[in-house]
Amino acid sequence: MKLIQIKRETIQENRFTPKMGLLTAKVTYIKKQFLGIPIKTLHKYRETYYGEVKDCEDCVLAR
Repeated sequence: MKLIQIKRETIQENRFTPKMGLLTAKVTYIKKQFLGIPIKTLHKYRETYYGEVKDCEDCVLAR
């Protein structure tokens, strides 16, 4: 059994962008786990409406 693992998980989230408004996007989280318990999120990115992959820092969660 490994002590430290890297896991990738994709979920649907509601995001708000100033240009398009509210949209539902597939957000992928890359997390570091210690004995199966998530410790830290290393990176998260989303797939846009047009199929591009962007960093989640580009969109705002609240208006």
